[in-house]
Amino acid sequence: MKKIISVFSFLFIVLNFSFAQQFTHAYTLRGSNGPGRSWWNATKYDLHVTFNFSDSRISGYNAISYQTLDKKHPDFFQIDLQEPMIIDSVISETGTEKFPLNRKQLSFTREGDAWFVYLKSKNPLLDKHDPNEIMLTTNSNKNPSKELNEETTNLLVYYHGKPRKAKNAPWDGGFVWKRDEAGNPWVAVACQGLGASVWYPCKDYQGDEPDSAEMHFTSPSDLMTVSNGRLRGKVDNGDETTTYDWAVVNPINNYDITFYIGKLVHFGEIYKGEKGDLTMDYWVLDSNLAKAKVHFKEAPRMMKAFEYWFGPYPFYTDGYKLVDAPYLGMEHQSAIGYGNHYLMGYLGRDLSHSGWGLKWDFIIVHESAHEWFGNNITSKDLADMWIHESFANYAETLFTEYYYGKQAATDYIVGVRQNILNDKPIIAHYGVNEEGSGDMYYKGGNMIHTIRQIINDDNKFRNILRGLNQTFYHQTDTSKQIEDYINQQSAIDFSKVFEQYLTTTEVPILDVKYENGRPVYRWSNCIKGFDMPLKIYDQKGKSYMIHPTQKFQQSPKGVKNIKIDINYYVKLNIIT
Repeated sequence: MKKIISVFSFLFIVLNFSFAQQFTHAYTLRGSNGPGRSWWNATKYDLHVTFNFSDSRISGYNAISYQTLDKKHPDFFQIDLQEPMIIDSVISETGTEKFPLNRKQLSFTREGDAWFVYLKSKNPLLDKHDPNEIMLTTNSNKNPSKELNEETTNLLVYYHGKPRKAKNAPWDGGFVWKRDEAGNPWVAVACQGLGASVWYPCKDYQGDEPDSAEMHFTSPSDLMTVSNGRLRGKVDNGDETTTYDWAVVNPINNYDITFYIGKLVHFGEIYKGEKGDLTMDYWVLDSNLAKAKVHFKEAPRMMKAFEYWFGPYPFYTDGYKLVDAPYLGMEHQSAIGYGNHYLMGYLGRDLSHSGWGLKWDFIIVHESAHEWFGNNITSKDLADMWIHESFANYAETLFTEYYYGKQAATDYIVGVRQNILNDKPIIAHYGVNEEGSGDMYYKGGNMIHTIRQIINDDNKFRNILRGLNQTFYHQTDTSKQIEDYINQQSAIDFSKVFEQYLTTTEVPILDVKYENGRPVYRWSNCIKGFDMPLKIYDQKGKSYMIHPTQKFQQSPKGVKNIKIDINYYVKLNIIT
């Protein structure tokens, strides 16, 4: 499992506490590492799902392998499965190599989307059958804590139901039941934020991920089912259905586990990457095959640029895939959902209005960047999703720079500023499964670009990006972890910069006024203590690095007019 990092800054704890009354208990159950979650870690999911196309229902089970972290734990698990889905039964499997595997039926209760599964049965009928508390089998002559780690411990959660349909995937998530242009079924799911528990039972908490996962999907035999990782085999069930067995051997977050069902056909290539041969596979609707073979040449271009900036692709053993999806796109690990209609830009549009955004396919670039930031480095809490989206947004700029140069990159990052709303903070409340402002994309990317200017060393900046992916490899992390790493590696304290851009809606303003014909300046519209350095130009185009505070300072000698370097996301106010 990914290493769980649970450090929050004091400021964010205060913010969360002050607004906690806005959220119900259901939000806390969904978004916090509560008593039914904190004592165990998910180590593997073994998911079995059968799709019924006639009534849009699914059924199956998830075998959840887990590790006990605290032997003095509560007697219940919290398993998540959203309405209207139903858990039918839960079976506990425990045992060691020296003892036979014990299987016992467990009782459970439901509170909204949270299901509490009891190790000691609360069902009188079950109590009569087995009155003993289900305990982990240990040898009294051995160290119990050591034995705990050696046991086979599984929960088999059987379920069924008609999962929620997406209103506007991937933003308003759920199942997508569509048909392709030829009228064939085309089905997929997107559930980031909403949570994977919208369609299968799991520990739906972003701070814990299974080490690996197997996905066994049964669907009509005339369709292909594609999932994460590698196809290990398929079985013809003799009833016009086929079961496809896929698997990932790397940690994977819940919402990344996925499927695509349709008239999908395959082609692929081998990319010579930093860690050797990487399989790059493409699964597309049969009607899209010809244009995909041309358009998907963008994928190795993306891989070359991002391995340069971010380091090796994080999932060589699981491979890389692009899959035709019945929605715009999604960063499903090793199975990127593609729905950009084989157009350059964002559905044929340039989000930057600079022209550079039409030079490449937005979905291939942005969603693939999440393999590094989002899938490799995963935010522990949904509130810290800027770690995913700000870096993925800035990846668009870095891709542009890699192929078209720095000026093109500047044009692009400055151009996307028009999409910033400054409506609410980027970091939301912790522990309630709340996302912050959509500004985590464009504003967050501009924050990173601003930080890069202050570092003023592109090699060091690149090493920080690569170092993030190495240091936090396959981990779940907090904002503070990422902030601290950047501070340490740059040897610059960006704490106030992060606080300003991530926790407020205010854009820093450089106030300039003239005293005796000479400009003086200060920061305003900012948090207390904000002291971000800033590059300016004088009337002759000469550059200066100034260090404004919230008190007026004199400009460098000889400077009569001040122009702010456009690469900084700040505003200028001339006081007359």
